Amino acid sequence: MTGFRLIEVTTPQLANDFLQANVQINKNNPNYIRPLDKDINDVFDKEKNKAFRFGTVIRWVLKNEKDELIGRIAAFTNKKYRNKGDDGPVGGVGFFDCINNQNAADMLFDVAKHWLLKHGVEAMDGPINFGERDRWWGLVVKGFQSPLYCMNYNLPYYQELFETYGFQPFFNQICFGKSPKQKLNDKLLERHAHFEKDPAYSVRNLKKGQLEKYAGDFATVYNAAWAGHGGLKEMKKEQVIQMFKKMKPIMDERILWFAYENEKPIGIFINLPDLNQWFKYLNGQFGLLDKLKFLWVKKTKPCTKFTGLVFGIIPEFQGKGIDAFIIGEAYKTVVKLDYTEYEMQWIGDFNPKMINVALGMGNVHESRKLTTYRYLFDRTKEFKRHPILA
Repeated sequence: MTGFRLIEVTTPQLANDFLQANVQINKNNPNYIRPLDKDINDVFDKEKNKAFRFGTVIRWVLKNEKDELIGRIAAFTNKKYRNKGDDGPVGGVGFFDCINNQNAADMLFDVAKHWLLKHGVEAMDGPINFGERDRWWGLVVKGFQSPLYCMNYNLPYYQELFETYGFQPFFNQICFGKSPKQKLNDKLLERHAHFEKDPAYSVRNLKKGQLEKYAGDFATVYNAAWAGHGGLKEMKKEQVIQMFKKMKPIMDERILWFAYENEKPIGIFINLPDLNQWFKYLNGQFGLLDKLKFLWVKKTKPCTKFTGLVFGIIPEFQGKGIDAFIIGEAYKTVVKLDYTEYEMQWIGDFNPKMINVALGMGNVHESRKLTTYRYLFDRTKEFKRHPILA
C-alpha cells in the first residue's frame, strides 16, 4: 500500500487545498508564477463559468501518509466540447499536478477515468480547461520559462507521467517568440510596401473611447476567419463588447491593431501586456489591498513583454499579403515602445496556415510547446491524431 489518499473536493477547505497543491509542488521552482486564486476558482463556480450549462465537473486532491498535498486533478464533461475525430464522446481532465511518482499520478488518472466512464464518455483529453481554450490548455513539453497569464505550467517530468499512463499526443500547441525590435525581413517588407502605397488600405489602433465600434469590427473579422474552426463558436458583438470592457483596464491601445479596406474590417492583430509580469508580485491574491498593490506595481514596474492573443484575416484576403501589411504597420509602433519581448499564444499544429503566418513574421523561434493528450478508454482502438485543417 502506498499510503496515498484521494479526497473529493466538497468543502471550502478542500477547494483551498486544490489551490495549494499547485503551490506546494512548484515551491522550489524559480520560474513558477502562482496563478490568481480567483482565476482558478472561477472555473469551478457555476455563477461564473458558462460551461456548467452543458456539463459537470469534479475535483480531487491527493495526500500522502503525512497528510501532505502531493497532487490534484479535475475531470469534466461538456456537451459543447467539439473534438475532431471519430472517438465518440470525449471528456476532459485538467488542473493536474503531481509529485514525481507514477503510482500517485496513476491514482489521479484512474479516479478521473472511472468517473468519466460513468458519465458515458469514451476518451479523455488533458490537461484541458472546463471552458474556453484560451486558458489552462495543454501540457508544457518544451520551454519551461515563466508562464504567460492563464497558461498551464508544469515541471518537465509531467510528460513522462502522462505518457507512461497511456496518454498519446492528440495535437501540439506551438508558441512563437520574437524580438519585437528586430528588423523585419525583406520579403515581408516588400509585401507590406504593396499595400502601404494604396490609400484604400489602412491599419489603425483600437481607441478605448470607441469600444463598441471596434468590438463590431473584431466580431466581423473573427467570425469570418475563425468561427467553426477547431470548435470555435461565432461571437456576437455584445459578447465582444463585454470582453473588451473587462480588458479595458489592462489594454494598451498601441498594440491592438485593426486592418481595413476603405472602411471594411479585414484583419485583426490583438495583443496585451503579459499580466504575469505584474501578477507575480501578488502571490495569487486579488482582494482590495492586492488590487491597490497591482495598480502600484503596474505604475512603477514597466511591462517589457507583450503577448499575441488573436491574429485573423477574413477569408477573401488570406494569402494576399494583408498579414505582412498589418505586421509592418505594427512594427512602426513597437520599435518606439518599452517592450523587448513578444510571444504569440499557442497555434495548433493542425493549423498550418496560421503557423505559416507566424513564421512569415521572420526571425521567430519556437518559444514553447504544449501538448493536448488523448487517452482512449478502449485500448484496442486505433489512435488518430487531430486532423489537419484545410
